[in-house]
Amino acid sequence: MRKALSLFFLASLSLPNAAVAQTAAERAACQADFEKFCAGVEPGGGRVVECLAKHLNELTPQCQTVVKANMPK
Repeated sequence: MRKALSLFFLASLSLPNAAVAQTAAERAACQADFEKFCAGVEPGGGRVVECLAKHLNELTPQCQTVVKANMPK
């Protein structure tokens, strides 16, 4: 289940901005924060990025950078 959830997260992080290609480093930067703050969030439609953005000040600096880069402008 954890692996499936991780795959959904990895795929959904780039949904708000499809032109941005997610790198393994970007996904890795937010994996722990996703599991901590947004594990119950259904991926798709930008919900993961939205959830992470709500916790922006609580995220690791690396994940903050990824979320800021992927937030809708």
